[in-house]
Order: sequence, then structure tokens, then C-alpha cells
Amino acid sequence: MHTRIILVALSLPMRSTVGVLPLPMQAEPAVQRTQSVSELLAAARGVPATMCALASNGASNGWGGWDAPSMSIHVDNSAVLRETMRGAALSDDERRVLITGLASDDACVRQMAGTLIGRSGDRDFVPQLISRLSSSNVAERAGAARALGLLGDRSAVDDLVRLLRDAAPEARANAAWALGRIGERNVAPSIAPLVSDASTEVRLAAVTSLGHLRASDNVETLLRVLKQDESADVRRTAAWALAEIGAREAANGLADALRSDKSATVREMCAWALGEVHARDLSDALVTAASSDADEHVRETAAWALGELGVKKSSDALAKVVSSDKDARVRGTAAWAIGELNPGRAPHALVAALKDSDDEVRLKAAWALSQIGDADVVNDVEAALKAETHDRVRTALVRALLESGDRSTDAFKDLLESKDSDTREMAVRALAGRRGPWPWPWPQPRPRPFP
Repeated sequence: MHTRIILVALSLPMRSTVGVLPLPMQAEPAVQRTQSVSELLAAARGVPATMCALASNGASNGWGGWDAPSMSIHVDNSAVLRETMRGAALSDDERRVLITGLASDDACVRQMAGTLIGRSGDRDFVPQLISRLSSSNVAERAGAARALGLLGDRSAVDDLVRLLRDAAPEARANAAWALGRIGERNVAPSIAPLVSDASTEVRLAAVTSLGHLRASDNVETLLRVLKQDESADVRRTAAWALAEIGAREAANGLADALRSDKSATVREMCAWALGEVHARDLSDALVTAASSDADEHVRETAAWALGELGVKKSSDALAKVVSSDKDARVRGTAAWAIGELNPGRAPHALVAALKDSDDEVRLKAAWALSQIGDADVVNDVEAALKAETHDRVRTALVRALLESGDRSTDAFKDLLESKDSDTREMAVRALAGRRGPWPWPWPQPRPRPFP
């Protein structure tokens, strides 16, 4: 039973699945697709939450993997139904099957029905969904709100605002989520009071929507949530929302939370947010976090933020991180950040990192040295190039030599026989006295924390 849903899901018409190239499709008779939808909902009955999530995920549509809070089950990061029925014309029978599924007594059936409705992009669902926002069935109200959010239809805004006052927390949560996804900024004042809701689920949905709506009038509200909410998930999302808004006035509050919040996930988000709001005057808080936070994710994100801010005085602290942090990702990101800051002279720790045991650390150290272009480290880079076996790192080292002004034949002649075409091309350019453009690695890390 538990695997049937996956098999049925794979049989549905879809443009692509993860890792599979889209294939030409022929139009299917409506009755065949209706049977597939009916079979899928029937197979969903009784399926455990994890398996249902595996089959129905993909409804987030670019919201960082975060879907409606009250879907009866949690959605993780699988995508069996990604792009299912997107753009397909649905028959009246198909709509009826899916609408009926929203009122099912089974959690997975309700989720699958809502996912397919939202994925269809079919606006003919909207009047039926709006009518179900006043259903006596709580799950149906919540499911209809979620489906309206996935469809993104603005005609449902007023009805969803009314649902924010629903007695059921799952209905309030999904209404707040849907309004944020639809994107009507003028509904932010209606959503903001829910950040004090008794339900954690509702507070999380409200805070996330305020971030997506760029609700700049609610900065103080979000700072209060960041400082006081009992849920780490809600506090973390408040930090993210402040960054989405671009609230420079929130920088001190973010720095305070970075220093003191008990949750590493909250501190990580605060470090990222400080980089996003360009809080250059609070780089000391990031230096402390990059140097001494107990959590490696916080240290790495703080190092990334320092690179983004471009405060050169933090180069020495980042060099200490490169030389001493026990986590390779932290060392690598700190090396990259030094390259972004370009202090003019290459720190000894950056040169020493060319011997790091981790390929990515050596790559980012070599890239950083190419950014700095310090002629005094040419001999060290040449020695590293002779010992290096990783092609991408070798390419970065060649570029570091070029940017440091070295054109000696001895340094490049052996590279002409490299198995790596990028390395051979760069060596030819160097020997010919020509500068770029040339292929070179760009090991810039991306911030990871999103709600």
C-alpha cells in the first residue's frame, strides 16, 4: 500500500521529474487522466505522512521548500509530482474528483487533492474553492485556502482575509500563508496581529507572509517576535523576514540575537540577515560568531556575511578562522571571504591553506589569492601547483600566478601537457603574454538558511 502512491504518481502525465529530461508528450483522453487522478487519491488513503510527502511535494513553487503550514502532513524535499498537470486542461469530472478529495476524512487524500488543484493552474477551481472556505469541515476550509494560495488568484483575497479570524488554527495558518503567496501587500495589516496567535503554526505562517509581502511597516513587530517568541522556528523566520524586507534599522536586533539566541538555527539566520541588510557597522558581531560560535553552520554563515559586507578590517580575524577552524566548510568560506575583501597582502594563513587536506578549502584559498594578486606569494603558489593533483585547484593556482604577475616559463611549461583543457589554455595565454578572459573557478558559497 505504501508504495502504490509512488507508482501511481509516476504514471501521471508530467513534463519532467527530478533528474529526467522532459520527453515529447501526446494528448491523453480526459477519461484516462481522470482515472489516474482517481487512482492516485484512492492509493493515498492511509499512506503515512512521510510517504505522502514524498509523493506530493513540489507544491512550494519557488518558496524555498516551505509549503502551507496546515496541509495535514509535513512536506519534505522530494518531488515525485513536480510539474504534474501543469498547464493541462481539466475536465469537469477531473475537477469534481479533486474538489471532493479536499473534504476526505484521510489526510493524505486531502493533501494530494490540494496539491493537484494548485499544480493545475486551472482558475476554474477558484469559485468552488472560495465557497469551501465557509465549509463546516475544518480540514476542507484549510485545504481550500492552501489550494487558493497555490493557484495565486487575487480574486480570493477578501475571502482569505475573513478566514484569518477562523476559530481553527489550521484554517488561520493556511489563510495567512495563502495571502503571503498571492502577494497583495495591502493585506499585511490583517496578517500582522497573527504573530501573537496562541498557535505556533499560525505565528510561523504570519511571519513568513510578512516577509514575502516585504511588509516594511512591521519591522518593530518582527523584531519583537525575534526577541520574544518561544519557538525557535518562528524566531528564525522573523530574522529571515527582516532580511527580505531589507530592514537596515533591524540590524542591532539581529546582532543581539546572533550573540545571545539559544538556537543555532536562529543565530545562523541572523548572521545571514546581517549580510543581507548591509550592516557594515556591526561586523564585530559577525567576527565573534565566525570565530567562536559553537555551531559550524553559524560560523560559516557569519564568515560568508563578512565577505558580503566588504569590511577589510575583518581579514585578520578570518585568517585565524582559516588556520584554526576544525570544519572544512568554515575554513573554505573564510578563505573565500578574504578574497572578497582583498586586503592587498595575502595573509599567511591563506597561503598555508594551499596545503589543506580538503579540496574545496585549497580551491577557495587559491581563488582568494588570485583576487588579491600578491607578488610576494608567487613562490608559494608555484610550489603548491607542483604538488597539486586536483584539476580545479590547479586551474585556480594558475590564475593566482597570472594575477600575481608571474610569467616565468618554468612555472608554466609543464602545464602545457596537463590533462585539463582549462589549465592548458591558461598556460598558453600566460606564455604568450596574454591576459584573460580565461576559464577559472568561482567558488562563491551561497547562503543556506531559508525558511
